[in-house]
Amino acid sequence: MSFRRVIRFVTAPDGSRIAYHTHCGDWPDETLQRERAGWPPVLLTNGIGSSEHFWRYIVANLETDHRVVHWNYRGHGQSDDSASGDYRIPVHVDDLEQVTEAVMKQGNGRPPHHIAFSMGVRVVLELYRRRPDLVPAMTLIAGPPGATGGQDERWATRMGLGAVRRLLRAATPVVPLASPAVRAFLGSSLAYPAGRLAGTLRSRAPREDIREFFAAVSRMSPIAYWRTLLGLMEGDAWDVLPAVTVPVQLIAAADDQIVPLRDMQRMRQLLPHAHWLLVKDAGHAGLLEAGSEIADAVRTFLVNHCLEPAAPSPP
Repeated sequence: MSFRRVIRFVTAPDGSRIAYHTHCGDWPDETLQRERAGWPPVLLTNGIGSSEHFWRYIVANLETDHRVVHWNYRGHGQSDDSASGDYRIPVHVDDLEQVTEAVMKQGNGRPPHHIAFSMGVRVVLELYRRRPDLVPAMTLIAGPPGATGGQDERWATRMGLGAVRRLLRAATPVVPLASPAVRAFLGSSLAYPAGRLAGTLRSRAPREDIREFFAAVSRMSPIAYWRTLLGLMEGDAWDVLPAVTVPVQLIAAADDQIVPLRDMQRMRQLLPHAHWLLVKDAGHAGLLEAGSEIADAVRTFLVNHCLEPAAPSPP
């Protein structure tokens, strides 16, 4: 699926250009800035490796009366690889802070509603820790505040998580050597059925959208992906949750094999005021597998919290 969009960049202190784009919908590009400046802004933050196609249902639902902006991590989409080689979470938070301020400046100064998926949940929570004034409300989808299992107090689980971190760090030199084979697999007809067999994709996962996701991952710098993954494994934002006072929507997938339901339920306990949605027959690709249901729930959340003022219809 193709999108009409206006692409812009912010430049990080190390010189890396971070891409973000505003979805145009049916509006002529030349009228976009003028006509949509006062529209309620929404800012989409990805999971690791995920492409804009994951957001297509939310974009289609909201772009007719919201200023929908999507940004890319370093090494993802049109963003540069990190000039400093740093892909740790604090660097992504720096970039999100800069993008958020740019979105506000191009609009009416109002901070956006943040919608985050998977790894993006951690990034948005860290932004809230640092700059709560930039996060007036958030929708958190299928993502914990830290590495899966990080809140498990059992000795064996913590030892296992530590072993995984060490293994990933040790495997870093092998990543460039293995990347041709990984890219070949992602581009093959085997990738989709392998995901179905592993249980990470449900039967209603749109094959073409998943193919485009695999293609986006295969185009990434393997080192950028790997170092982003290593950064995600360090630290967490669980301690942020009890301090959150803004409206929050939590969306979990009942059959998620990557982010266990217990992690999302733990978040629900720490965010008792959050609006909760459990999507049935959906895995980690729930944004595609249950796209319309999730998009409708996001709009309802925006309406219920007066985050969606009336906007004119396209000409």
